[in-house]
Amino acid sequence: MSIKVISVFGTRPEAIKMVPLIKELQNNKNFENIVCVTAQHREMLDDVLNKFNIIPDYDLNLMREKQTLTTLTTSIMINLEKIYLEEKPKVVLVHGDTTTTFCSSLGAFYQKIDIGHVEAGLRSNDLYFPFPEEANRKLTGVLAKYHFAPTNLSKNNLLKEGVNEKNIYVVGNTVIDTMKYTISNNYIFRNKILRDMDFSRKVIVVTAHRRESWGKPIINICNVVKKISEEYEDIKIVFLTHLNPIVRDTVNSILNGISNVYILDPIDIYDSHNLLSRCFFVMTDSGGIQEEAPHLGKVVLVLRNETEREEMIEEGMIKLVGTDRDRIYKFAKELIDNGIEDKVISNVYGDGNTSKRIVSILEKTI
Repeated sequence: MSIKVISVFGTRPEAIKMVPLIKELQNNKNFENIVCVTAQHREMLDDVLNKFNIIPDYDLNLMREKQTLTTLTTSIMINLEKIYLEEKPKVVLVHGDTTTTFCSSLGAFYQKIDIGHVEAGLRSNDLYFPFPEEANRKLTGVLAKYHFAPTNLSKNNLLKEGVNEKNIYVVGNTVIDTMKYTISNNYIFRNKILRDMDFSRKVIVVTAHRRESWGKPIINICNVVKKISEEYEDIKIVFLTHLNPIVRDTVNSILNGISNVYILDPIDIYDSHNLLSRCFFVMTDSGGIQEEAPHLGKVVLVLRNETEREEMIEEGMIKLVGTDRDRIYKFAKELIDNGIEDKVISNVYGDGNTSKRIVSILEKTI
C-alpha cells in the first residue's frame, strides 16, 4: 500500500524548492503524492507551477488584496482542515518559513499527522528579522517530526533548541536540485531585455522586497543603485521588482528612466537562474538568492542586518552589508573597482540530490 503524502506550499520561493521533491515523489510507486497550494502568492506561484507542469490536487486560491497575516492564517487553517480530514495523509511536507508553512504544520498537528519540514533549522536569532519568517520556521520546528536540514549549521541550531538528533537529517537544499533543471550554457532568455543584453560587460543584479526593507531601506538601496549607474555608465544594473506596489512605487520613483538601469517585473525561474549565472555580482535582501548565486560562483551583497546563511559568510560568498546607504555603496564600489577573484562553485548546499535523500528517508522510516 502506497504512503499518502501531502505537500503544501503557497509562494513562488516555496514552489521553486518543492518542485524537485514533488517530482521525486511522483516517480516513486511507494508514494501517493498529493499537492496542495494555498496561493498565498498567485501569479508568481502559477508561473513556477506552469513551467514545471505541476497541477495541484487542491488549490485554495487564498490571495486577497490587502490581506493581513491574521486573515491569511485563519483562511489557511480552516481550508486545510477539510483536506486533512478527507485525505488522512501519513505525512504533510512543508517548506521553509512562510505563513503557509506554519499554518499547514499547525493544522496537521491538530489532526496528529506527521510533519516533514524541508529546509529546517535556519535561524537569524532575531524574532522580528525576517518577519514573520523567523517565528514561522521556529514554530514549525516545534511541531515537525522530520527535520530536513540543509547543512550541519542548521542541524546544530535545531539541537540547541532541543530537537532529538535522530529526527534531524542533513540532506542539502532542494534549490540545488532545481538548478539542475533550469541552468543551461546555451540558454536563450524569455525576457527580451535580458535576451538582448551583452553579458560580456558587467551586469549587477538587484532585488529588494522584504517587509523589513519597506520604506527607508529600499529608498537607500535605490539611491545607491542610482549613484552607481551615474558613476559607472558602462555597467548595467538589472533591478528585479516585486509585484507589491509598496516596493514597485518606490523603485520606479527613484530609478525609472535611467538608461543603464533595467527595472523588470518578476521573471520566471529559468530566466532568473540563468541571469544569476551570467551576472557580475548580486545585491539582495532575498534568502534564496544567498543559496543560488554562491552555487554559481557569484558573490552576494546581502541588504539585511542578519542572515540565516552563515555558511556562505565563512566561505566568503556573501557579505552582510545592511541597508545603510554609505555602507552599501562602499561594498558595491569595492567590488566594481577591484574586481572579484574567481570563486569556485559552492557545494555547501548539496550536490543536487537532496530530494532523492528525503524520499529515501521517508521510505525507510515511515
